[in-house]
Amino acid sequence: MRCLRLVGACTLVLLLVACGGGGIDELQKWMADQRGAVRPKVVPIPEPKVFKPESYAQGDLVAPFSKEKLAQALKREGVQAVANAALVAPELARRKQALEAFPLDSMALVGSMVRAGQPVALVKVNNLLYQVRPGDYLGQNFGRVTKINETEVALREIVQDAVGEWIERTASLQLQERSK
Repeated sequence: MRCLRLVGACTLVLLLVACGGGGIDELQKWMADQRGAVRPKVVPIPEPKVFKPESYAQGDLVAPFSKEKLAQALKREGVQAVANAALVAPELARRKQALEAFPLDSMALVGSMVRAGQPVALVKVNNLLYQVRPGDYLGQNFGRVTKINETEVALREIVQDAVGEWIERTASLQLQERSK
């Protein structure tokens, strides 16, 4: 056992002696040669473009931030507001009917009939039955009944769009089939 340790130690000493020595000088010479041989390539930056100023030829027009421009814009908006107000003003001035307190989706058309030569729809809201004629109002969007037939009640509603302007749109109540 002792002999093996002695042989291992000798082998280790021989290996260390073999690795040391003059190899470091050769390595440093090779590194210096490589540094001298490599030349970096630098791409030159292109010349900047020459700025040519343009003259302002619109000096005789209305300036974009002038009071005249603002007045024109306000006048256009005022005309639109008057047109929108004319659409909804009669609806705001009249007396509300009973079925205008409920949204359309809470109503159900359960039937229709003709009475005195005029069509009449039967609309159910909160377990109460109402008779509706053309010209009556339904729903919370100023919905006015325009037509009644056997399967539906057609309405014209006045609502605000995404911009806040009043517009007309059509809606309808369809006949509801009862399931038993």
